[in-house]
Amino acid sequence: MNTKLTHFAIHIDDMERAKNFYGEVFNWGFNAYGQSDFMQIQSNKSDTGEIVGALQSRIYAPVPDKIIGLECTFNVEDIDDTIERVKSYGGKMLMPKTVIPNVGWIAKFLDTEGNLICAMQYDSKAS
Repeated sequence: MNTKLTHFAIHIDDMERAKNFYGEVFNWGFNAYGQSDFMQIQSNKSDTGEIVGALQSRIYAPVPDKIIGLECTFNVEDIDDTIERVKSYGGKMLMPKTVIPNVGWIAKFLDTEGNLICAMQYDSKAS
């Protein structure tokens, strides 16, 4: 298994304020994707900026407490196997295997230290 960080999400209260902050500090660009309270982060402001993460409303957080920090997503080869490993080794599932159409399968969990982590099995044919 070759697992690496592939995506991060920053939970926000005010989209325009957050876009202004991160756009100016890191020169990130943004791309609308779905709901108005969810924006993809691009590595720069050009049309060819790589998508590296997301700004997303706190309403999408799977935990009731305010998340301070980043929600990171790691790619996995088999989401079902990863879910079983999370359960076996003391993690707590927060969101079951869920499809993101044309992207893949995602699950969210707390690790043994209480950190919110996402696992994603990328599959462009997922629906």
